[in-house]
Amino acid sequence: MRPGARAADAALQLLSRDWAGLVIALPPAAVGGWCVTRGHGRRVLGGALCAVALALGLGSLRHMVHVRRVGLGYPPPGRLVDVGGHRMHVLAEGDAGSGPTVVWMPGGHAGGYAMHRLHALARERTRSVLVDRPGSGWSDPGPFPRTTAAEAVELLTALERAGEEGPFVLVGHSFGGLLMANAARRRPDLVAGLVLLDPTPPDVVAFGPSLATLRHAGRDQALRALRHLFGLHPLLPRNEAHPSDDPARVLATVESRTRASCAAASILRELSPDGITRNGWQTVVHDGELGSLPLLVVAPRDLTGGGAVFDTVDDPQENARVRHFFLTVRDRFLAASSAARRIYTPEGTGHDFPDRVPEFVVDVVSSLLTDAEPGSFAQQ
Repeated sequence: MRPGARAADAALQLLSRDWAGLVIALPPAAVGGWCVTRGHGRRVLGGALCAVALALGLGSLRHMVHVRRVGLGYPPPGRLVDVGGHRMHVLAEGDAGSGPTVVWMPGGHAGGYAMHRLHALARERTRSVLVDRPGSGWSDPGPFPRTTAAEAVELLTALERAGEEGPFVLVGHSFGGLLMANAARRRPDLVAGLVLLDPTPPDVVAFGPSLATLRHAGRDQALRALRHLFGLHPLLPRNEAHPSDDPARVLATVESRTRASCAAASILRELSPDGITRNGWQTVVHDGELGSLPLLVVAPRDLTGGGAVFDTVDDPQENARVRHFFLTVRDRFLAASSAARRIYTPEGTGHDFPDRVPEFVVDVVSSLLTDAEPGSFAQQ
């Protein structure tokens, strides 16, 4: 690993600790105090440094108060299990009967609670499990750097330590789809099927046009961690005595701790040409690598919702080429298994379809659970 990458991971490791703001405030406080004692010419500089240290310290204390209130108001709804020195949060509900258990993984580096609407529907039919990646949701941050390969192993370990028994149907959306495909590759004996919801294709990163949203994702997460570390987030209302019923709000509140943004900043470095070159062998699931594992690739028929990406390409021929690339590259996942099928999402839905049509997603997963032909879904 390059020295710069090691330094970045060391910084993220520090920032993932909610008390790190007090540590960062100490150097300017010490230098400022020294300047003040050294005489007249340095007092202005010393006073300025002391003021900066005071602002940082007060901001850090505000954040720590916030973290304390979040911990009291939003306790983990599932179990925290040790996966080798750090804990991961696993929420499992429902009865699988004689069938497989469904495990959900959201996109980005969000906690499992981001898919709670799907989980709530699925647990009425089978056993359903939400897992928080290290750093996300209620899970500890874990060691840095964060990688998809490492988190695939941690996911399988967390399921085992939580007492969940396969076979599993692994369901992943976007970047979570890439993680689930990696987990299936490592332990095919535990996997009954794989459902990839518009999964992130590594080809987009390695061969596609440069996208600002991917290029700046890690940096934006690191800046978010810094803002939160020094108290630049809203405190919980004083009269809020119990968690909200809105899963999105619950997750946003829990992930206002710095570890969520720091873990995301680390792993999102994979979504760059350099990251794919560095980790691609352990990250990419290659053609035929899943054997005959039942695999569904569920994605929109068109590019609904992606206009902002393509509008930056002015040349008509190049714009058409970019659109074709993004429309077809996701189908590369179909080559991973000889038992792969393509299912289209309802017309008018885009990349966020799991949030918009959760019943459709759960029905697709149920079709795999029962090994039934999903005749009501449009297929290629």
